[in-house]
Amino acid sequence: MEAATETDSSFDLLLDYLKEHRGFDFTGYKRASLQRRILRRMEMLGIESYLDYLDFLEVHPDEFPQLFNTILINVTGFFRDPEAWDTVTEEIVPRLLASKDDDAPIRVWSAGCASGEEPYTVAILLAEALGDEAFLRRVKIYATDVDAEALDQARAGLFEPKRMEAIPPEMRERYFTLDERGYTFRKDLRRAVIFGRNDLVQDAPISRVDLLLCRNTLMYFNAETQAQILRRFHFALNPGGYLFLGKSEMLVSNGNLFEPLDRKRRLFTKVVAPTLRDRLVFATSGPADGMAGDTVRGSAFDAAPVPQVVVDRDARLVEANAAARRLLQVGTDDLGKPLRDFDVSMRSAELRGHIDEVIANRHSATLPPFDLGAGGETRSIEVVITPLLLDGEPVGASLAYVDLTAQRRTEQELDRKREELSAAYEELQSAVEELETTNEELQSTNEELETTNEELQSTNEELETMNEELQSTNEELETMNEELRQRSLELNQVNAFMETILGSMGTGVIVVDPDQTVRVYNQHSQEMWGLRPEEAEGEHILNLDIGLPLEQLRQPVRDVLSGLSERAELEVPATDRRGRPLTAKVTVLPLVLPSDGVTGAIVVTERLGAPDGG
Repeated sequence: MEAATETDSSFDLLLDYLKEHRGFDFTGYKRASLQRRILRRMEMLGIESYLDYLDFLEVHPDEFPQLFNTILINVTGFFRDPEAWDTVTEEIVPRLLASKDDDAPIRVWSAGCASGEEPYTVAILLAEALGDEAFLRRVKIYATDVDAEALDQARAGLFEPKRMEAIPPEMRERYFTLDERGYTFRKDLRRAVIFGRNDLVQDAPISRVDLLLCRNTLMYFNAETQAQILRRFHFALNPGGYLFLGKSEMLVSNGNLFEPLDRKRRLFTKVVAPTLRDRLVFATSGPADGMAGDTVRGSAFDAAPVPQVVVDRDARLVEANAAARRLLQVGTDDLGKPLRDFDVSMRSAELRGHIDEVIANRHSATLPPFDLGAGGETRSIEVVITPLLLDGEPVGASLAYVDLTAQRRTEQELDRKREELSAAYEELQSAVEELETTNEELQSTNEELETTNEELQSTNEELETMNEELQSTNEELETMNEELRQRSLELNQVNAFMETILGSMGTGVIVVDPDQTVRVYNQHSQEMWGLRPEEAEGEHILNLDIGLPLEQLRQPVRDVLSGLSERAELEVPATDRRGRPLTAKVTVLPLVLPSDGVTGAIVVTERLGAPDGG
């Protein structure tokens, strides 16, 4: 007996050490299963006692991942238990979508997601039902686990072909890409799946969830811890939300939290708490203890932190506790007055109608929150109306004014934090993917470097030979560059020579291309007509603003360009750049290249003298 006690004590010390130094609380797990798995790891290392194993962990921190992999058995798969997934596809998903507006968000939580097959399965089903665009706009799937190694594998979204056999071929082709590493979940849809660490025993649950999957995870916990986790699941789910468990799990003692939709497939729906008292029961480990005696009950009612009033069937004030008196600003002399006379009743429309409805139906009702100014600040108040029965007959109603201000602020802060966390997760996911890609490339590069090192030795010899060839080529290039410089010099001289000839002719020369665009405009043309070469070149000849009647040149230029005429001469009256009249002789000649024929026209203008009568 003493040995067993000592063993239990040392085992507890080991669990405390894991909780303190690694943040894993295994105290809620089934003790026998936990001991069996830890002993299996100790046997592999040849360690006999828990204390010796604790010492080993202190010296060898790399042992922690091996231990956690032994304890946290990650067994999962795509469409695991096909019949259950068929029910989800054919019944649960259509119900869920039908209960939502077209733009309402859809939130899913996969608790204990292991390597990620189940959250990706849900993503496929919702994408099939909604389409890619609506899926990305509306759906958020939160996948959590305590096993960091499994989460890393899930984030990668990379699966071996053997693990893909349960997915229909058309879905496999639509939602995965195949490469030499295996099948990878589509990156665009991957943004809707957010992976993170969450300990179901210690960490807060993800709230406002429409579908919660926790398959074959609860079975590892003892009954007390299971009940605690299920209460958290109840809080996490929206009214009408669905809980999907594994085939090895049952909800035997929590019928007040969930009711079965399909017990065989382990599909349940949330039971909505009808009263404030029921809500408090769900948030604790058991029902509140009863109070005995009218005096004690009266004192408890008056001291209750939640403002609460009692009205009769005519909605007249019968009783109000201390918190309600402060909130409603009423006193004992206000008893018997209609509730509508108090300012707070005006903040919730049709309050009397809701009271009558609750009394008539004998069912509690919760009114939408409204803002109330109290104590110099605005508070968000929710009214919970509960019928009061005497011998089975309704005699009035109890109104509890629940202050949701702190909750609202917390929810807003949580939403903001979730958005920040979601953005951080996405950035981290991107960084992890880049790191994994880099790691794979480095591994491949390392192998290639060994081969490349040998190749470099032979390449070095080739480079020496190439270097000699390059030196020879360089000398040739220098010779060619010298020739090019010589030719450029000669070309410049020819151009200068041509400009000298054109300038020395004593006549204006205008060269146009087949489109009658001016290409050459010599200096003498500038002196005659006043237009500079940079203003004329590039313009249509008929658009030049000069004293020459260019319209009379239209047909002669066309005839020369088209080959109808080999030469055209005409004398026309004109005005020089100083506005003096003159008679200009205009000669139009074709510009002919031996290989291309007529490539333009040359317009030569000469001053003959002043026109008759000038």
